[in-house]
Amino acid sequence: MRAVIQRVVDAGVKIGGEEVSRIGRGLLVLLGVGGSDSEQDARYLAEKTANLRIFPDEADRMNLSVLDIEGEILVVSQFTLYGDCRKGRRPSYASAAGPEAARALYEHYVESLSEYTPKVFTGRFQEMMEVFLVNDGPVTLLLDSRKDF
Repeated sequence: MRAVIQRVVDAGVKIGGEEVSRIGRGLLVLLGVGGSDSEQDARYLAEKTANLRIFPDEADRMNLSVLDIEGEILVVSQFTLYGDCRKGRRPSYASAAGPEAARALYEHYVESLSEYTPKVFTGRFQEMMEVFLVNDGPVTLLLDSRKDF
């Protein structure tokens, strides 16, 4: 399971011009599910996301988590994180999970995050979305449940 984590001061999702989710200070998570991922991957990544210390403390050092600042989290499904661009000019998505398995693990990730904070919001799975954000820092990190970066 892969996640692009962005520290934001504002983020949201629109579908067909209608705003369906919006958060203030917190994290925007773009989440991709791989074909070999499991509920264990979802729980691991949720714990890592919730406790990642990337917000500044009073000394302006990144020592606080989204939980510490009582921030919000917006999770958006993003199968293209499994796009393999090594060959040719068109990405291959062969390693991404199929829609049914991906939806179940995406929902498990969201449920696992909700065990840490009730301030978890989502886009809509398998919908064409317009995602907007104001990145704070900018701070953007990559997480992967299967390898270290």
